[in-house]
Amino acid sequence: MAFTTQSTVLTHAGVLAMLQAGVRKAEEIEQPQCIVIVDASGEVLGEIRMTGAKFLSRKSARSKARTAASIGGATTAIPEAVRPAIAAATKGEMTGLGGGLPIRMGGVLLGGIGVGSGSPDQDLAVAGAALEAIGADT
Repeated sequence: MAFTTQSTVLTHAGVLAMLQAGVRKAEEIEQPQCIVIVDASGEVLGEIRMTGAKFLSRKSARSKARTAASIGGATTAIPEAVRPAIAAATKGEMTGLGGGLPIRMGGVLLGGIGVGSGSPDQDLAVAGAALEAIGADT
């Protein structure tokens, strides 16, 4: 029986690179965003609310990041029929809103990124740019 395991973690340098790439993409599409990055346990590693982003979107971005990390997939993978029940059961900590993606490298789940304040397509474009910045699996 093994009592320890090796793990791979997202470093602060990776988090900063993701935030910078996300901000660049948001500026390119002219949509200020809230961007939240969490580790595999859902703890926030970094976040930014860009000037002009909707302040309540910070909460939804955090929920998107935590959901993606928890399920190891895109937030939209949660079936539409169970989204209200999951949101209620977790007091809004999990969501099926678009804009949350897992962070994987070499097949290892490192965490999640959540983006909010734009349309689901804009949120995903920003999240995708952040993942590309660190060479994450897509």
